[in-house]
Amino acid sequence: MPDVIVVGAGPTGLLLAGDLAEAGAAVTLLEKRDGTVSNLSRAFAVHARTLEVLDARGLADELDATGVNRLSEARLFGRVTVDLGRLPSRFPYLLVTAQYNVERVLRERAVAAGVDIVPGAKVTAVRQDDDGVTAETPGGTHRAAYLVGTDGFHSTVRAALGLPFPGKSVLRSIMLADVRLREAPPETLTVNGFGNEFAFIAPFGDGWWRVLAWDRLRNVPDDAPLDLDEIRAITRRALGTDFGMHDARWMSRFHSDERQAPRYRVGRVFLAGDAAHVHSPAGGMGMNTGLQDAANLGWKLTAVRNGAPAALLDTFQAERHPIGEEVLRVSGTIIRMAMLRSPVLRALRGLVGGTVVRVPAVHRTLIGRLSAIGFRYPAPAGEHKLVGTRMPDVPLADGTRLYEALRGGRFVLLGDTKPDGWAGRVHVAAPAEPARTTILVRPDGYVGKVFAGTPEPAALQATLSALAGRA
Repeated sequence: MPDVIVVGAGPTGLLLAGDLAEAGAAVTLLEKRDGTVSNLSRAFAVHARTLEVLDARGLADELDATGVNRLSEARLFGRVTVDLGRLPSRFPYLLVTAQYNVERVLRERAVAAGVDIVPGAKVTAVRQDDDGVTAETPGGTHRAAYLVGTDGFHSTVRAALGLPFPGKSVLRSIMLADVRLREAPPETLTVNGFGNEFAFIAPFGDGWWRVLAWDRLRNVPDDAPLDLDEIRAITRRALGTDFGMHDARWMSRFHSDERQAPRYRVGRVFLAGDAAHVHSPAGGMGMNTGLQDAANLGWKLTAVRNGAPAALLDTFQAERHPIGEEVLRVSGTIIRMAMLRSPVLRALRGLVGGTVVRVPAVHRTLIGRLSAIGFRYPAPAGEHKLVGTRMPDVPLADGTRLYEALRGGRFVLLGDTKPDGWAGRVHVAAPAEPARTTILVRPDGYVGKVFAGTPEPAALQATLSALAGRA
């Protein structure tokens, strides 16, 4: 019987499945697409924290090479400039690359790690008992110790759990198209709103461009007919030109929702990515949040498989649900500011926003939220203030970096004390700059424990048993 079934082979599911398989778990990945259906993606932005997550898996440089551009500066509402170049990260920018590039590198890794990917396997029912979880598909029954639903907005897994998905539609009848342009826009990401129209253009890097267009006054069903002339007209009104748009290879309508499941875990079943939360496209945070969900859950499932207390799995809800709420707030604020109708309010938005964002503390908070670098998890009572914070990619005494040492899903103990056991799961590394503390870094790059000086063997063993499983 497999250890884990993952439902949905988008970025979140592929990262999670790859993490589990690299750690030795038997993983079945069920995907409703049959392999011939293209996943024409909406995501273009890969933020700094996501690149750090991929760096800890040896994938960041490969994905970085697919980027159309690296934006170290982003402009909101014309006058609000966000300087991502100030991020305290190896990746102080937003990488513009199509979601299918992210999926490709994650799929290759998952396959190499031994994940059993089953195409054309639409899950129709999920049942669980004290011993495991069963997923029904038209092709047969699959059973495992745990199941994770990463199957998107219309999650069958979430419905099977009977969980609500409260929230609302923020934008209706958004139009998407992949097109050719006769003239390249002057900026990598072109976005503007005028009157009741809004348009966004981003490059795939291969001669195709993704266009998003919206008319506030035209709300029609998602399945209403759509032609390129309608998209051209809205783009011209919003941007002043349609850049010679022609030869659409794909067009569609969709609506943008803000929703979040109240629980990310029910027994042996978990939700992650868009199955757990969906946001407006503002800020490009959706796919990134899902990937970070996967990075958080993967090591915990592995640890419990290795004998850690089952209660460790409850921390997935405790840590990731508040982050999902915050992403909803941030992206929601951006989209509502972008949707202001009044010319006076739009002018004030630029004036006030441009002034406030120049306050250093405000700017640090904003870029920390957008990039996810600034998010932290709650620390248990009495723990050091660093517990739950993202650990920077510090240099190590042997000339390597922390995030290189994390590869393979390992914990890294920054100090000089080698624990008795946990071979292959805990890597001991001396930081390049000596410290007065010993820090245990979790596989997802967050601080798990801080010891004053050299830890007592019993205290270290207790911590590792709780977080990494039996020695």
